[in-house]
Amino acid sequence: MDLVSHAPLRRTPMQQRSAERLTRILDACAELLDETGYEELSTRAVAARAGVPIGSVYRFFGNKRALVDALAHRNLDSYTTRITGRLAALPAGDWRGVLDVVLDEYMAMKRTVPGFALIDFGTQIPVGTPAAAPNHQVADRLAELIAAHLGRSADAELRRAVLVSVEAADALLQLAFREQPSGDEEILAETRELLRAYLARLLD
Repeated sequence: MDLVSHAPLRRTPMQQRSAERLTRILDACAELLDETGYEELSTRAVAARAGVPIGSVYRFFGNKRALVDALAHRNLDSYTTRITGRLAALPAGDWRGVLDVVLDEYMAMKRTVPGFALIDFGTQIPVGTPAAAPNHQVADRLAELIAAHLGRSADAELRRAVLVSVEAADALLQLAFREQPSGDEEILAETRELLRAYLARLLD
């Protein structure tokens, strides 16, 4: 099942050189978010950091908001890929193992991926439309992955439970990173226990 999609762009790169240029632009955006924050970010600074003409940025993006939206979308695709790669090593039906992977990969990205600490999947900067809220997108991806691993359908009950879990985890992990820059391990452990208890009623 392919759960990786592509961010909406003004123009889709058709050649490898163009795709590589798009990657450099997004990488530069991520680096600058860490260095300057969203308010000071500019398309001109991104172009300079990426080593491309400003027109190359506008070829793909209308403004910096669209650029950050695409970075958040790339983060979600990367998160999905990382989780999928690890699920293959888990026994079928091990939903607690799936939960651990989901939390561990998020924490790893939060700590190591440029720009992720600020933008992650778009939750901390208002990008996109309310109908495409980032947590709903994350929950939809995770519900499909969990259903496939457990050999069941991603029905309305599972999707609702995953959405509630994502919303709860989002709030608690924000707290963990407010308490400690690298994420408070005790709060992370409490988050893990809370989600296990909540999901057990449906998945055990």
